[in-house]
Amino acid sequence: MMTDDEIINNIEDTTMDAGRHQLEALQTILEHNAGVAYLRPYLQGYPAPIDAATFRRSVPLSSYEDYADHIHQMADDDDDQPLLSVDPLFRDKFGEPEIDSLFRFNAIKSCLLFSSPGSGTSSANPKLIPYFDSTPSKAVSYLAHQGSAAMLRRLFPPRPSVHKNLLFFYAGNVTNTKGGYQAMAASAFSMHNKNSNPFRLLSIVVSPKEVILGSDVQQQMYCHLLCGLRHSNIVDGIQAPYASGLIRAFSLLEIKWEQLCEDLENGFPSVEIIDVAMRDSVIEVLSGSQPELLKRIRSICEKRDWGGILGKLWPNVRYVKCVSTGSMEQYYPKLKYYAGEIPLLGGDYYASECCVGINLDIMQPPELTRFVMLPSAAYFEFLPYDLTNNCLIDEETVDLSGVAVGKMYEMVVTTYRGLYRYRLGDIVKVTGFYNSSPQLEFVMRAPKTSREILTERDLVSAMASFQLVLKDVIAAEITEFASFLDLELDPKQLMIFIEVKEGCMLLQKDNLQESLIILKRCCSSLEDRLGGIYKVMKAGGEIGPLLVSIVKPGSFDRLLQEAIKNGAPASQYKPPKIIRNHKIADFMEAFAVVTVCLNSLDG
Repeated sequence: MMTDDEIINNIEDTTMDAGRHQLEALQTILEHNAGVAYLRPYLQGYPAPIDAATFRRSVPLSSYEDYADHIHQMADDDDDQPLLSVDPLFRDKFGEPEIDSLFRFNAIKSCLLFSSPGSGTSSANPKLIPYFDSTPSKAVSYLAHQGSAAMLRRLFPPRPSVHKNLLFFYAGNVTNTKGGYQAMAASAFSMHNKNSNPFRLLSIVVSPKEVILGSDVQQQMYCHLLCGLRHSNIVDGIQAPYASGLIRAFSLLEIKWEQLCEDLENGFPSVEIIDVAMRDSVIEVLSGSQPELLKRIRSICEKRDWGGILGKLWPNVRYVKCVSTGSMEQYYPKLKYYAGEIPLLGGDYYASECCVGINLDIMQPPELTRFVMLPSAAYFEFLPYDLTNNCLIDEETVDLSGVAVGKMYEMVVTTYRGLYRYRLGDIVKVTGFYNSSPQLEFVMRAPKTSREILTERDLVSAMASFQLVLKDVIAAEITEFASFLDLELDPKQLMIFIEVKEGCMLLQKDNLQESLIILKRCCSSLEDRLGGIYKVMKAGGEIGPLLVSIVKPGSFDRLLQEAIKNGAPASQYKPPKIIRNHKIADFMEAFAVVTVCLNSLDG
């Protein structure tokens, strides 16, 4: 085990000579895996060692579809040769009785990680990424995760008396493949692998394992809140993988605070918590009625002043931590409202496929967050990208040393775990260098096809302005939104689904006609900000009138539940911004309360 100083010094040394570490990473990967079934057709005949130029010239760029057949063969235990890696799929045999009794899942094989494509994609099912037992990959993963933890401990040295985290974490969505392997979220892996020391995680969180491993996200979220309130004086930090998860939790607090207080008074959770193991574990945490605690919490919540509520309910909390960049940036203002003076800390740049970069300045807001690339984490390439026209400038990649400050790129990775020249689907901007390693700003997810007319960035920007208009006109608060482009119609049609907070006049049937007039007037300002490509295609008649639908409160939560039913990992779920699945659009349309159509005559 390295000390915090050793870990941080290691990261510093790695970024000092990024080019060398990049070539060493590629050399290690190819020396190990050049003969696997996927690479053999491209590299056969080339003498070892294969250099970077030969590799990039010979192996084509790839996407998930290029690996799907191989991955499904492995998941079915139907591979008799190394398909993507010579390393074995990760196996973790729980043979120790105390471990078997601790965990609900006795892993015989545990090898596939969910990388959710997002519920808005054309496929309702999450991607599966093989988890090969690769020594170099584990070393890099350790460096990245421990580096992040070391930075946190530098800013907030541990306190013996206040040592717990309120962690909104959901690790129970584990499925078995035909071949007997277990598939789970990458973020949940540590709870199911004894080598990751799940005991340590359980020792620093307020919730028991039964809540973390529960099967219903709404029940889990409620129990996380209840356990957090019970131990409110010893909570040091509040965390979730993504900002959207924290917003859902604190919105639930606003709605359910009276029931939470009643549970503290009774010493057991609401009848809505029907998961027996979860319920029993929470009863143990509550340890009977808590009248003094109840009095304090009730006096705070009954004021219904939710600004700065986190510091009021958890008086010793020092930070709130989550990813708030990219599509998560929309939640940052609301999160800041809840947090008040408590610092909001940013997350790191991890993908299920590999670690990309680490946030060395976690105190920065999302618009200033920069990720320092870890050059030993994978072999990275960059496709030059034109943000104005939302397309690639060139099909030829540049390597890490060839990127230019201020330019946009689509990320391409070659990993230790069987992905080669894989298009990650992320658009980043190079903002500078840390030593010799690029610093990246996450911009957005890349469009899936050239037919898309709206990016996540366009939509988020337009909705930020639209929110201000709605607040000014009718004091409405937008809680969630997504768009869908119907390519089956001629001309194509764009629909935007908007969820507003309960109580908004747009949801009141008695004011339907007035709501239509107000909404249509406000929506004209929304359409003005949907980006240059949309405007050009609308002017040319390629896109029909814009449809804007206000959906019932809770509609996006129902979409989350549907996504989890289809296998999406709850902890890694990101509410869709660009819906590409017609069934999902139909699902959302069924919850519409009011829909307006903006034709060319609308001003």
